[in-house]
Amino acid sequence: MSEVTVRRLTDLATLVSLSKRRGFVFQSSEIYGGLSSCWDYGPLGSQLKLNVKQAWWRAMTRRREICGIDAAILMHPTVWKASGHVDGFSDPLVDCKDCKTRFRADNTESYLNHQKCPNCGSKNLSEPRQFNLMFKTHMGPVEDQGSVIYLRPETAQGHFVNFQNCQVTTRYKIPFGIAAIGKSFRNEITPGNFIFRTREFEQMEMQYFVKPGTDEKWFDTWKELRFCFYKKYGFRMENLRFHPHGPTELAHYAKAAVDVQYLFPIGWSELEGIHNRSDFDLTQHSKFSGKNLEYFDEANKEKFVPYVIETAVGCDRLVLAFLCDAYREEVTKDDKGQEDIRVVLGLHPELAPVKVAVLPLSKKEELTNIAEKLRDDLSLDMEAEYDESASIGKRYRRQDEIGTPFCVTVDFETLNDQAVTVRHRDTMKQERVAISQLTQYLQAKMKEF
Repeated sequence: MSEVTVRRLTDLATLVSLSKRRGFVFQSSEIYGGLSSCWDYGPLGSQLKLNVKQAWWRAMTRRREICGIDAAILMHPTVWKASGHVDGFSDPLVDCKDCKTRFRADNTESYLNHQKCPNCGSKNLSEPRQFNLMFKTHMGPVEDQGSVIYLRPETAQGHFVNFQNCQVTTRYKIPFGIAAIGKSFRNEITPGNFIFRTREFEQMEMQYFVKPGTDEKWFDTWKELRFCFYKKYGFRMENLRFHPHGPTELAHYAKAAVDVQYLFPIGWSELEGIHNRSDFDLTQHSKFSGKNLEYFDEANKEKFVPYVIETAVGCDRLVLAFLCDAYREEVTKDDKGQEDIRVVLGLHPELAPVKVAVLPLSKKEELTNIAEKLRDDLSLDMEAEYDESASIGKRYRRQDEIGTPFCVTVDFETLNDQAVTVRHRDTMKQERVAISQLTQYLQAKMKEF
């Protein structure tokens, strides 16, 4: 057997092409020329994204002290005044007077180092001005200043304004957490890099309420717990690191912060933020709402405003990281030096959009009837796909490319032995398994990852 060379992803363009070709991600409104930095998740992408959200949700809400909420996107406008978003949620914006490009002045190397346009190199630039990132809209029939409302730029404020509601109804004692998954919107100046930075995105955030004085311990605990999450789902550890925030990087609410960074093809970039938000949020909302948001510790007969440890990850960015990390090309050469490339998405089975593909060896009815029924039976327990088009080799390759862990082939021997051949994605090894044992076999093998 020829030696296999493994090549990893080196540019996002390769992934963008695969995503379009196989139905992971499409350009939004593509038939009209698309809309900048807006993306639609296709048949495989929507399932992958759902699987990622479910993995995060289980990691959070299956803990005995964390509950979930689903807060509204539209909130009382004073929420954003209390949180600091109305006055402080902005980026410095610079215009190039020659090529008309607009860019963030705080995140462009050519501007920071040389005060020139990153697009054309011109130094004919405007002065930086602050640009608020929140989308404004109006509620009600009249568009006036009194009807202004915002699309939320983060889900976190829904946790804070529901702190007492959740604590009272669950009867949880401090420390406890509130988790949520939902859409957020930011009018980014320079979105891009596929689904890495978009104006409409989905967040997965958990706010963990703790007693002051224990916050540093819980901050370290959640750093470790979140790193274990990435390890569980198969990230290569050399592609992950912590980046602590220095004094000039800290947000206005933060006592301490660290990013979990991933080595994307575009370089090291934030994947998740873990923040010690102190008591800023509950104190602010208590001040602006007039409601007492103190917690009463019955055991010690004391009142305090809880500190908050936050874990916040963008679902879209996490999907991108999973795709980048899973992508590999297995290259073999024949005697003439011709390359054969097998593209594989080595996704963890819990995340893979298709768990098993059922492939009849022939389109003859005696095989397709068995294969179709087998697919329907398997789909009661896992995402299963049926495919009878093209040669069996090409069908294997397609399933490799979309990350399917197992392929099940129904052949003419099946008519005699009531068994099928199971092919494993990562090793390409094949095993004969009785149809009556197939579901249990696949479930057991998925737990081995």
